[in-house]
Amino acid sequence: MQWTDRIRQVKIFLMLAAILIAVGSLLVSHFLTRDLKIQEQHKMEVWGEAMRALNTADENTDLTLVLKVINDNDYIPVIVFNSTGEVTDFRNIVLDARNYQDSLQQVTDIGKRLLANKQFICIAVDNQSNDDIIVCYDQSLMLKRLSIYPFVQLGVVLIFVVVAIFALLTSKKAEQNKVWVGLSKETAHQLGTPTSSLMAWAEILKENYPQDELIPEMDKDIRRLQLIADRFSKIGSFPELDLTSLNEVIDHVIDYMDRRTSKKVEMVKQLPPYDVVVNLNSSLFEWVLENLSKNAVDAMGADSGRITIGVEDTETKVLVYVSDTGKGIRRKDISNVFRPGFTTKKRGWGLGLSLARRIVEEYHKGKIYVKSSEIGRGTTFCIELRK
Repeated sequence: MQWTDRIRQVKIFLMLAAILIAVGSLLVSHFLTRDLKIQEQHKMEVWGEAMRALNTADENTDLTLVLKVINDNDYIPVIVFNSTGEVTDFRNIVLDARNYQDSLQQVTDIGKRLLANKQFICIAVDNQSNDDIIVCYDQSLMLKRLSIYPFVQLGVVLIFVVVAIFALLTSKKAEQNKVWVGLSKETAHQLGTPTSSLMAWAEILKENYPQDELIPEMDKDIRRLQLIADRFSKIGSFPELDLTSLNEVIDHVIDYMDRRTSKKVEMVKQLPPYDVVVNLNSSLFEWVLENLSKNAVDAMGADSGRITIGVEDTETKVLVYVSDTGKGIRRKDISNVFRPGFTTKKRGWGLGLSLARRIVEEYHKGKIYVKSSEIGRGTTFCIELRK
């Protein structure tokens, strides 16, 4: 549990770091574009003054510097209106019109939009008349690209992070699968040898002490060991699924749990009046229900309680519910209960529910999840199986 909390803290830290980096990048870009925008505005003021000087010049005026200022603007879109609202000049405007009249109309429309956005400078040509000129300007292509670039950059980084996380999760899942397979095969192998030996000794005891009442009980435990070894061997490879009576599977689980739990714990089944047949591996699915039932017993502790295993049959799927009246699961822990290594028990390994999810989702192509949980009232797990 501490390990899971630490992982959650690391994720929160990384998320906050990513947010700070994104905000920092946007702020830096904002200040850069603001400064560049102010710089372009100053250039337009100088350009407008050059236009005024050009309009008021006489034959003795040296226009070399004025023309240089005007001609040097080869990247800022600009439109010049006279006092009557007619376009007298425009530069660096991308047009798609077919003739001069259409081009003039398109430039006029662009200029009106710039006027509405207050992107203009009013230049007085003559103080004694109203022959003022209005210089409308738009952001340069460089400024527009610089404004968009941070968002493109963040998008690329986000895609990279998503791909990296997906690759890490895929690699982690593949590694976990290898560990599951290796552990399962080794466990099945280690259980197989002593179980075979116990079977032989049990047969000898039956021949020598045929009336002994303890030998049949011993034989049941040996068969249980065989079943466990068989289950572990099936975890290492995809098991075969057969049409199986879900009612019988639940009967076996309740019978097994009844004989191994306190008399204070009541096992209840809620089944349809007919046989529900589902395509599954009975041995592994019983293991899932046993794990859920054992966790329910642990959740109730020494107190009395009730474990209910119910089935709901629909047209497309079968729902299996395992409910208890235990202590419940904290809301923040619900998303972690199926994670390998997560446990709230002092001596637990945190593998039971992880194994149950693997059996349900990977082998039976179903779903398992916490349907509801309330502190002090109990928890309900739900398993969905497709027909």
